[in-house]
Amino acid sequence: MSDARVGLVIEDDQDIRELVRTVLSQAGFDVTVASSGAEGVLAAKTLKPDVITLDLGLPDIDGFEVSRQIREFSDAYIVMLTARTEELDTLIGLESGADDYLTKPFRPRELRARVAAMMRRPRAALEPAETTAEAGGATNGVPAANGRGTYSHNGLNLNYASRSVAVDGEELSLTRTEFELLYALLEAGRTVRTKSDLVRRLRDEDYDVGGYISEADERSVEVHMGNLRKKLGDSAQSPRWLQTVRGVGYRLAPEER
Repeated sequence: MSDARVGLVIEDDQDIRELVRTVLSQAGFDVTVASSGAEGVLAAKTLKPDVITLDLGLPDIDGFEVSRQIREFSDAYIVMLTARTEELDTLIGLESGADDYLTKPFRPRELRARVAAMMRRPRAALEPAETTAEAGGATNGVPAANGRGTYSHNGLNLNYASRSVAVDGEELSLTRTEFELLYALLEAGRTVRTKSDLVRRLRDEDYDVGGYISEADERSVEVHMGNLRKKLGDSAQSPRWLQTVRGVGYRLAPEER
């Protein structure tokens, strides 16, 4: 039995479908292809893929709706591939549950690099020495860290090992990207994380290694943070958890007294 990760390509253009299949196969995935939205949703349910590439211009259901349907049962990474270049399409794609977005024509090397960065995101839980606060409360603005990669802040509890988040005892369903962004802010406490910092975090680049970060990359972080806020039930005006530092980035809201 193969230990390869599973990739799903949902694309109606045969040439692009075969190109993406080749890219993912060379990256070590067992790849299945689907030429329509309905076929893709069914394949995603059956195969439980690790990563999905999704065309927006499908013949039956548009890619936005396919992404929404898949998000009801899957936390696979979704990369949207489309010939549309309007920013609105990008935002709708991310809001429908996609993790990343590439416009056609794209370079196979770029697709492979982005998929590789995504697959590195589920990192091991922190070692005890890396957690800087005691279970009794926050220290210097860092939320209470209870064990390995487990944080509590204003009624929110995150456990990295189980990839779970709960607010006031009620468990939430986050995408992997939303989870990573929330974890990054909990790690940083009241230290501001810039949008560029967060882009690098999602690429699994701990430091600035000189990679190009575009306005679209930073805008995608804004959209994911907006989606995260909605799921948390947080308010941008009176934040309980996610505080926007205008023109810079994000940090945790102060601890409630």
